[in-house]
Amino acid sequence: MDRLTSMRVFVRSVELGSFSAAADDLRLSGPMVGKHIRSLEQRLGARLLNRTTRRQSLTELGRAYYERCRVVLAEAEAADAVALENGPDLRGRLRVAMPALLGRHCVGPVLVAFAQQHPRLELELCLNDRLGDLVEEEVDLSVRTGALASRDDLVARRLAHQTMTVFAAPAYIEARGAPGALDELPHHETIAYCHRGRNRPWLFKTTHGAPDIFAPQARLRADDMDVLADMAAQGLGLAWLPTWLAAPRVAEGKLTPLLSELSYPYDVHAVWPRTPYLSRKVRMVVDMLSAELPSYVA
Repeated sequence: MDRLTSMRVFVRSVELGSFSAAADDLRLSGPMVGKHIRSLEQRLGARLLNRTTRRQSLTELGRAYYERCRVVLAEAEAADAVALENGPDLRGRLRVAMPALLGRHCVGPVLVAFAQQHPRLELELCLNDRLGDLVEEEVDLSVRTGALASRDDLVARRLAHQTMTVFAAPAYIEARGAPGALDELPHHETIAYCHRGRNRPWLFKTTHGAPDIFAPQARLRADDMDVLADMAAQGLGLAWLPTWLAAPRVAEGKLTPLLSELSYPYDVHAVWPRTPYLSRKVRMVVDMLSAELPSYVA
């Protein structure tokens, strides 16, 4: 059996924790995964995995072999990428992760246009609201919003910024009035974005660099900005929303921007694993996102 393929099967079996999970991920049968692992063990003359009906674990040799296999596979993929760089067309898989709402409305359309320009490219979009392990999840590129923690294993490039503004329905403003300053916000009903049980703070632009922060003590919360916008449009309170998301409701007269002079520019970044060699497809899609995304999130 092809040794590189067997190494790839072995690495995915370790990373995913079972033969069946590796089989699903690699689109192989369970018995075929077992054959690849046994082929490696026969070549090495030693066992790589201790496996029972309930769990599997690496042997001491298996642990060392796994680390070396990851290096070999990364080098093999880099070599393939170098060869493909010289070809006229982009090929291979490009897996991009992004927040669900931003992905559907802003990032997705740009990437679909990119795929149309490169018909031999395999594009996979992963819409979720978490920043996972890009290497372990085999993500080539991630698009994320807000401040990013500095990490030596990742590279980030700012693509655009989405403007965050307070909005309310005309009916709410008529009933409760509109806040004229930040210190009036605690006297209003607020609708908060909630992530992992915590309300996301509202940020406001200042002249001294660091933003002013308001922590909404909201009766209504949701982990989806679209839902927040709907609740605000129904007159249930103030919501801090991306202007691109609120724009259709503003045009329909359902929402009104408030404290616009303090609107906060929330950065949108492209993030990818730090590697000695950046593939042409990642470089090109980042360049396209940098050129096109600002018009979607303005």
